[in-house]
Amino acid sequence: MKKALITGITGQDGSYLAELLLSKGYKVYGLKRRTATPNFENINHLLDKIELISGDLLDFPSLINAIKISDPDEIYNLAAQSFVADSWVQSIYTGQATGLSVTNMLEAVRLTKPNIRFYQASSSEMYGKVLEIPQKETTPFYPRSPYAVAKVYGHWITVNYRESYGMYTCSGILFNHESPRRGLEFVTRKVTKAVARIKLGLQKELRLGNLDAKRDWGYAGDYVNAMWLMLQQEKPDDYVIATGETHSVKELVEIAFSYVGLDWKKYVVQDPKLMRPAEVDILLGDPHKAKEKLGWKTEVSFEELIKMMVDSDLNRFANSN
Repeated sequence: MKKALITGITGQDGSYLAELLLSKGYKVYGLKRRTATPNFENINHLLDKIELISGDLLDFPSLINAIKISDPDEIYNLAAQSFVADSWVQSIYTGQATGLSVTNMLEAVRLTKPNIRFYQASSSEMYGKVLEIPQKETTPFYPRSPYAVAKVYGHWITVNYRESYGMYTCSGILFNHESPRRGLEFVTRKVTKAVARIKLGLQKELRLGNLDAKRDWGYAGDYVNAMWLMLQQEKPDDYVIATGETHSVKELVEIAFSYVGLDWKKYVVQDPKLMRPAEVDILLGDPHKAKEKLGWKTEVSFEELIKMMVDSDLNRFANSN
């Protein structure tokens, strides 16, 4: 039986990945930080099927311990301070938790079990002020937030360990991927939550920043399959994972509101305070390499994704009253 250790297992990606690996017969371990109020919402249905190990990416001995306990064949490093807006407020912590933590994890692998196959969660935010459209594996990075800068570090240190020590390390440059399990601070959930609450009479308006920002949005359930596929190849490599389509925040809003029969213009307010200090205007990924080498493809369309999220939030808030 193969064994996998997932950092960030309680998050959106971690929970979908755990489900996928369990379906393939893996023994799944998850690294969890000790907190006063742990949030297991995304993995409550999995708690009797997985094993959680206490640890922190900023505490090196705990990583050594987690690897010794789990003895994994594969590690999926998904944990990070992943909210871009907060990275300006918590820039030092973001640099540590999103950047330097990757070195901690890689070094723990090198010193304990260097033949582990290692996946690093890189981000399309690394492209920032894009230097070409669409963005592919060879596109230069131009990060525009402390989060993105930290992710660039994590990406290149993963490459460095592969080239320096011959370790099997991969980075997946994932473009925006969403689901009903997405955190409420992210714009997709912020929109679908507000749409559901407005439809149910629980909220009157939705305040947003830049409606013209464009992203390549996909379904998280599709994207975790790409992570797994990367670690099944003969040789390690880095891949862009994206839909190859771009949509604006305005399009997202229009689809979500029209799905419940509402005119978005009556409820959405643009708030200058929600604008980023340095905006990323358009992200559009080129997934050709992943399609050709991994045989990966998306299954859920952008419109299907938004409707799925609206339905989930309608159900959630209707049942909470």
